[in-house]
Amino acid sequence: MASLEDKRHTLAHLLAASVLELYPDAKRTIGPAIDDGFYFDFEFPTHKPTEADLERIEETMRDILPAWTEFTRSELSAEDAKAEYKDNPYKQELIDEFTKDGQKVSFYKSGTYSDLCRGGHSDNPAKDIAPDSFTLSRIAGAYWRGDEKNIMLTRVYGLAFETKEVLDAHLLMLEEAKKRDHREIGERLDLFHFDESIGKGLPIWLPKGNIIKEELEAWAKETERQWDYERVTTPIITKEDLFYTSGHLPLYKDSMYAPIQIEDANYYIKPMNCPFHHRAFAARPKSYRDLPVRYAEYGWCHRYEDSGSLFGLMRVRGMQMNDAHIYIQKEDAVEEFVRVIKLHEYYYKALGIENYEMELALRDPAKMDKYHGDEEDWIDAERMTIEAMEKSGVPFKIVNEGAAFYGPKMDFQIYSSIGRSFTASTNQLDLFMGKRFGLEYTDKDGTKKTPAIIHRAPLGTHERFIGFLIEHFAGAFPTWLSPVQVRVLPVSEKHADYAASLRTTLKDAGVRVDVDANESLGKRIRAAKQEKLPYVLVVGDKEVESNQVSVESRDRGQEGAVALSEFVQRVSQEIKDRI
Repeated sequence: MASLEDKRHTLAHLLAASVLELYPDAKRTIGPAIDDGFYFDFEFPTHKPTEADLERIEETMRDILPAWTEFTRSELSAEDAKAEYKDNPYKQELIDEFTKDGQKVSFYKSGTYSDLCRGGHSDNPAKDIAPDSFTLSRIAGAYWRGDEKNIMLTRVYGLAFETKEVLDAHLLMLEEAKKRDHREIGERLDLFHFDESIGKGLPIWLPKGNIIKEELEAWAKETERQWDYERVTTPIITKEDLFYTSGHLPLYKDSMYAPIQIEDANYYIKPMNCPFHHRAFAARPKSYRDLPVRYAEYGWCHRYEDSGSLFGLMRVRGMQMNDAHIYIQKEDAVEEFVRVIKLHEYYYKALGIENYEMELALRDPAKMDKYHGDEEDWIDAERMTIEAMEKSGVPFKIVNEGAAFYGPKMDFQIYSSIGRSFTASTNQLDLFMGKRFGLEYTDKDGTKKTPAIIHRAPLGTHERFIGFLIEHFAGAFPTWLSPVQVRVLPVSEKHADYAASLRTTLKDAGVRVDVDANESLGKRIRAAKQEKLPYVLVVGDKEVESNQVSVESRDRGQEGAVALSEFVQRVSQEIKDRI
């Protein structure tokens, strides 16, 4: 039986066959399997399909599928392969790439459809793939080879799972995710804004969104102080030599903003905080008694992400990162890494995030030349990271690709309340950069030694983490994070003075509160519910006379009349305890 990935790759071929049957002049490019299905990129010289055409393309796939009872493989020379694609510059480019050392290229054929491919298909698609286990989901633009300097192609996406039941469950999740889209909720709740006159991928935090950002940051700072971190502040710009020392130039150059020339030197806006923290560690002599040194900073970073990959708050060019670097004796690094994992758990549990796992990215065996440093250090870093992950008790998986150029990379994958996964933060045990920067401490015997370094960012960036929280809570933030925690609604104008006094009392108690006296009471109540405010207080004659408030809780519904002092105490405690 074919694996799900092989089935998805097969469906990409089936999609291309269907498109060519309906649009004979379409030019095929590439079509891989992806996490939830498959896609294929095309150039359409004349008629370009729209999402209204997806159903017809999908039905054609189902019509073709019964004839696909096998895949046959053949090999062609570069010259013969190019003859198969006389009018297709994309395939010609791929063939040149695959045959630069004189090797042949492989083709796979099923039914009447044949394509350049490296393999990985269902042996018998008609038998292995249920006709109701896949669907075409959307059409998008995609640059050829992901480069915005190249032509924009049309990408057709499909979803595919083992059974119709799993596919239906995934479609329900996507429908719910659409309702929770952080871009739409953020717009509706006035949290953030993107302005083309400022630049792509550079968010403006509006007052309400800024409250969420500052509350998270205050919590992180308070927590890190309790966990023995020290705060540093580092510049947003630096001479390029710093990034040559770290090795990021030229490896990372395409993801950095262009340099600025100042006083005959090139300066770069920083894309990461690590090199700056290393220089902070080196600024003063250290002994083993000083370790571990834990430097934390909500540092501003800017990365020149490809414009096609920008996506609301989830993929931006300007970001503030909950970053820290821990400098520690190598023999203590495993226990410290376990401590870092426990800090992640603390944050996630406090936010009601119950489903999460770790993913350790190791070196890709096929691309070993891209990694720097001593083989012994790599082996030690991999072994120690796995040991820490095992000790933590948090579920994890290992993938043999995706490591940083200087060490293995461990990501925390968190799942929202509807099961959608996000990479929350990247954490690393680094035995390379300490040597690269010449960092050292004096050990007990008076010798100089290089510290191990742990990179960690439990809350990731403000941008991505708040984007996740918007979708996780569907905009209904816990009281302590809500931009407006209480809204007071006077029944009529004669209750305005009492409403104003309530506002003052609550504000003095540290509660974020406003008063809405516009429109009819019914409209104001509906507006408060649409904003998903934690508490609404309706005040009329009875409340004024008894010094009470009529409470409606977003989470518990109507609570009726409550003494003002009791309500203030309860909400204040809820905020203080970050319930």
